[in-house]
Amino acid sequence: MSDFDRNASARWGSGVAQAGTRADIDQGLRSYMLGIYNHMTLGLAISGLVAMGIYMIGGPAKALLYQSPLKWVIMLAPLAFVFVLSWRFEKMSYSSLLGTFWAFAAVMGLSLGSIGFIYKAHSIVTALLATTVAFAGMSLWGYTTKRALSGMGSFLLMGLVGLIVASLVNIFLQSSVMQFAISAIGVLIFAGLTAWDTQRLKEEYDYVSHDGELMQKSSVMGALTLYLNFINMFQFILSLTGSRE
Repeated sequence: MSDFDRNASARWGSGVAQAGTRADIDQGLRSYMLGIYNHMTLGLAISGLVAMGIYMIGGPAKALLYQSPLKWVIMLAPLAFVFVLSWRFEKMSYSSLLGTFWAFAAVMGLSLGSIGFIYKAHSIVTALLATTVAFAGMSLWGYTTKRALSGMGSFLLMGLVGLIVASLVNIFLQSSVMQFAISAIGVLIFAGLTAWDTQRLKEEYDYVSHDGELMQKSSVMGALTLYLNFINMFQFILSLTGSRE
């Protein structure tokens, strides 16, 4: 009888330990994902404040930044930052990686500032609200769904390549019908990528949780990914629904 009681206690103790471990993992995952969303939100806030500042300055900023050769620097600088963050990720410290991400967000704000001179304010606000709702819904679905989205991710990445090619072609064609189709497809692609990337980041936690600094650095790179999804979705929604000045 005593043997039975001891074995039962051992099994019960093992179950408690496993439950405790699972709880620790769940708490760590929530903290990791919250860090990603916090970094992304701060990045968006920096971009928004810079863009708003450019709009408030008005004509002088428009002439200096978007009607001079400096516009090419503003257009290409965000891409350069993305390359630096991607290629130097392993060699950079967490603090330098985070600082570079904030600098990238500020430069993106310079690029986005031109939107205020093209679209009416109410259109920008409406597109921003629609993007926020769509992004939150798709990210929540990606986090909670039990369905593996890896296959969808591969399809979406191929679609993204096609979207880039079509956008380059339309630079020369200047077709409004083609631009409408590109914008509509772009919204769908980046909505899907938001869900896929959220699930991918959630699954990556198991690989980075053993290293505190690696986990912090991965949270910055995850924020960059979701930031880009949000910004691209916003721009495509604005292109579809926005009223021009």
